[in-house]
Amino acid sequence: MSVILRIRNLKKYFPTSKKGVFVKAVDGIDFDIYKEDVFALVGESGSGKSTTAYTVIGMYEPTEGKIEYKDLDISRIHWKRPIQLKKNIQIVFQDPGTSLNPSKTVSQILGAPLIIHKHLRGEKLREAIINALNMVELPSEYIYKLPRDIGGGEKQLVAIARALSAGPEFVILDEPTSALDVSIQAKIIRTLLKLKEELGLTYMFITHDLSLVRNISNRVAIMYLGKIVEQGPTSQIFAEPSHPYTQMLLSSIPVVTKAEEALKPKQVQSTGEIPSPVDVPPGCSFHTRCPLAWDTCRKIEPQPVELQPGRIVKCHLYSKHKATLSGAKL
Repeated sequence: MSVILRIRNLKKYFPTSKKGVFVKAVDGIDFDIYKEDVFALVGESGSGKSTTAYTVIGMYEPTEGKIEYKDLDISRIHWKRPIQLKKNIQIVFQDPGTSLNPSKTVSQILGAPLIIHKHLRGEKLREAIINALNMVELPSEYIYKLPRDIGGGEKQLVAIARALSAGPEFVILDEPTSALDVSIQAKIIRTLLKLKEELGLTYMFITHDLSLVRNISNRVAIMYLGKIVEQGPTSQIFAEPSHPYTQMLLSSIPVVTKAEEALKPKQVQSTGEIPSPVDVPPGCSFHTRCPLAWDTCRKIEPQPVELQPGRIVKCHLYSKHKATLSGAKL
């Protein structure tokens, strides 16, 4: 498998009004995304997953670390990137109501990337706009509509068509269904998965919805307070979650049948709320909420342990002694 995106020691800190104090939104993360993956980045609000996405797309410049796209360093901010790179990496934002220009028609919204990246004009441009609408199963008469004239789900389909009309290889999906009614969410996901197969796309899927992750992703990383605490194949993470935070998230997924309930891990009772990224606890940042924490957790940050190839966890429960006994690499 070829790596399409490689992240190493990525950090993004934001200054506060207090001198020398920073919001550590992303704090030293590593992961690889392989060609045609659906890689899910999961965590509660404030975990740093959207900041990671915006740093990858170039909206933010990293405080430290490296972002590589096909072995090309793309750590620079968006406006400094070559036009071909901007074409290859696109994003679909969470709220289509704010990501679409309210004063532009659908035709103008979809036409902009086609003009910039494919240099289309006249009848060829019009045909390409209609083809983009057809790709997301919207009728051609939508070219005359303004965003206010269409529903939330249709706005998001327009946003998806806009991202894909440039002809990208890699698409970041920043919670693309969370602002939509449940009735339209399934259609958006079906459309995204269909287009992935048809166009050979690679997705980085940002979400807090673990039920969705199980059904659409092949690999997943769990974020907490700017750090990745566990990552690996989705099937392995759901079958045998290792980190107490992952167990907490999975045990809280709502289910409707006893069979589904039996698949969930044992309930992990955490206490309190996620701490502020301005004042991250020392040691393991989850120790303030973890029922399994001990003195080491409060003092020393855990290092990543590879439980299986591609399956990594950062937790003192998997100390060098335990990892060696289980045959894991350190």
